[in-house]
Amino acid sequence: MDIRMLAIAAILPLAACSSSETPVESTPTPPSAEATCKADAVQSYIGQTATPDLGGAILKASGARTLRWGPPRSAMTMDYRVDRVNVMYDDAYKITQVTCG
Repeated sequence: MDIRMLAIAAILPLAACSSSETPVESTPTPPSAEATCKADAVQSYIGQTATPDLGGAILKASGARTLRWGPPRSAMTMDYRVDRVNVMYDDAYKITQVTCG
């Protein structure tokens, strides 16, 4: 086999890894102040049955941008987001806890 073909075959995979673009910043921009979750405003929903409509009401009342359901015995990430409301419920779909983060 020609030495030039071997050299080209060795360089092509390395060329695919190069980039001429500037790297994108990995840190997301913080949410605006109006999207900050307020858990005190939604504590009255504890004990009610978890439904999609109730989730929408909790999202609106809390001022959060994102709703995260917490089913029983489920793992959840520990990342903290000021624009997210967390709604935990039990096996009977009764809301047991509403928190922000």
